[in-house]
Amino acid sequence: MAEQTAAAASSATSAPPPTPPLIQNFPDDISIQIIARVPRFRHPFLSLVSKPWHAVVNSPELFRTRSLLRTSQSSLYLNLRINSSFNWYSEQNPQNSKRSFTPIPSIPQHPVGSSILALGPKIYVIGGSISDIPSNNVWIFDCRSNNWEMGSRMRVAREFSAAGELNGKIYVMGGCNVDNWSRSINWAEVFDPETGLWAAIPSEIELRDKWMHASAMIGTRFYAMADRGGVVLDIGRGGWGNVPKRLDLGWRGRAAVVDNVLYCYDYLGKIRGYDVEEDVWKELRGVEKGLPKFLCSSTMVNLDGKLCVVWEGKGNGKEVDIMCAEIEVRRDADGGLSGAILRLDVILVVPRGATISHCLAVEF
Repeated sequence: MAEQTAAAASSATSAPPPTPPLIQNFPDDISIQIIARVPRFRHPFLSLVSKPWHAVVNSPELFRTRSLLRTSQSSLYLNLRINSSFNWYSEQNPQNSKRSFTPIPSIPQHPVGSSILALGPKIYVIGGSISDIPSNNVWIFDCRSNNWEMGSRMRVAREFSAAGELNGKIYVMGGCNVDNWSRSINWAEVFDPETGLWAAIPSEIELRDKWMHASAMIGTRFYAMADRGGVVLDIGRGGWGNVPKRLDLGWRGRAAVVDNVLYCYDYLGKIRGYDVEEDVWKELRGVEKGLPKFLCSSTMVNLDGKLCVVWEGKGNGKEVDIMCAEIEVRRDADGGLSGAILRLDVILVVPRGATISHCLAVEF
């Protein structure tokens, strides 16, 4: 009996102490809801409180809670090509009256012709070529921890493919020759971040172009523009089709979708919106005086339901300004499109010759 008592006492002594709560006198699920209401730009300070707080600040659970509470924030991330190298920048605090950006780590070896998109708090750099050899690599940047990691590789190597996101899954198509059975069957793929698996999407052989120069997700339809027309994958209903000719002829540069309207600039440098249901382009009214003509090197992105345009300004001497305009867009009673410029900033000053590769809105 004495031996059993001693063994029990020894076991109790060696047991690890209970983990203290995140916040004294509160259960951890309530504490996470409290932390989730703190603005994201304060999170680096929260992570210094303790190791448990550091783990929570960088956890998927906190991101899900912020999404449910609608306290998540969107920030801009830029990818610029400067002197043959790719450089990444992130917005510091979206709540500041003036936007400010800072460099963030770059991929050790950045491929050319990658498809880049944001999903939740992560940026995905998909495929691309290194030394003119296409790759099936997928690099993932976690914006919470500022770290790159290698993700699950695609089933085939790609460069200049189309990529889009819907309902938490990533869709890619094109960017590969269909000169063998494996590439043919995997011309289009879908990736599920929850399982980390890629799966082939059956497609019709006559739709298989190699390089895609633009893409967009409008509703549940994934549009990909090739050198000759383009293709549409209706994810909601299933099935493939051709891009409407009017959309094909009017689509220029990197576009953005806001309220199911695709915005880009036309050959005169004016912003226009394409209404898929009406199959018509409409000029965005009300922004002509505040914005320049976008003839090249500009990109657009949906930022919390607003149209955000980033372009190269004039600059001085050996430097050039990277400009950013945030525009509130709406449909008018007459069916037209109007916009109001909410803010206009110089967000970076870079060496002349730098080009804007991608602009992303990342929510976390």
